[in-house]
Amino acid sequence: MSSLPRFGQMVVGPPGSGKSTYCKAMKEFLTTMGRKVEIINMDPANDELPYECKVNISDLITVSDVMESLTLGPNGGLMYCMEYIETNLDWLISAISKLSSDTYILIDCPGQVELYTHHKSVRNILDYMTHKLDYRLAAVHLVDSHYCTESSKFISVLLTSLSTMLQIEMPHINILSKVDLIEHYGKLDFNIDFYTDVLDLHQLIDTFEEQSGFMSKFKKLNEKIVEVVENYGLVTFIPLTVKDEGTMGNVMTHIDKANGYIYGKAEDDAIRQMYSAGTGFEWDKIATVREKYMNLDNTDLMDTESLDD
Repeated sequence: MSSLPRFGQMVVGPPGSGKSTYCKAMKEFLTTMGRKVEIINMDPANDELPYECKVNISDLITVSDVMESLTLGPNGGLMYCMEYIETNLDWLISAISKLSSDTYILIDCPGQVELYTHHKSVRNILDYMTHKLDYRLAAVHLVDSHYCTESSKFISVLLTSLSTMLQIEMPHINILSKVDLIEHYGKLDFNIDFYTDVLDLHQLIDTFEEQSGFMSKFKKLNEKIVEVVENYGLVTFIPLTVKDEGTMGNVMTHIDKANGYIYGKAEDDAIRQMYSAGTGFEWDKIATVREKYMNLDNTDLMDTESLDD
């Protein structure tokens, strides 16, 4: 076994958030940066891959086979698969070890939220990789940006993101994916930076209509969820569209700092990338997203001139 650490990303997120598309696009992007990159499919239910992968968990087990042989539904079948992978972890590690030690890996994970918020198999698998094998991984959690168009949905996403962060216990990057489509589902109530920075969330509660009965209780529930998220103060998002190299580069820089790649690899421009990313609010990058993909005629949006102050 090589003494050199292996760097990579564990890509998670609910179904439809764009995980497989992200993995394909990120591999292409990192390859142009001169990195050797391979994708590992860890989703036993993903039988239509948009990319080529060196390691495919479907060679070990598939959800369809489990459902047929054990008479389980899709959710139970996926739970069983992940427990089976944990039990047979040697197969996965052996397959990954055949890759050269300098290969950067992208692990495309299943989309079932419970695997990261309640179930322990994925966490145990990652714990073995990061602690026993010294894999330097960052969790990349993708969330479809259309959830920003409705306050209750965005609050539920915040809770899911927080639960995932606490459960898997890894360096973590939350991403708002498909920002090029962010206003195709409706106008946002606030600036895009409100959703990325996750500040003053009680403003979301003010968008709920005053109603009695069930909706009144629903509003109170969301108030309590907002309090929990704000008390932890862990959740923020980075906007991304895989069609835009600028947002891809921004995401890459954040991930490189999270998993330590920028410190451990001898790339000529690594340190320059780190400092160019900055540590404060990235107004220039947020402004670019707004200018390209949002309707700036919305009176609720901040005047872009204020971003230059």
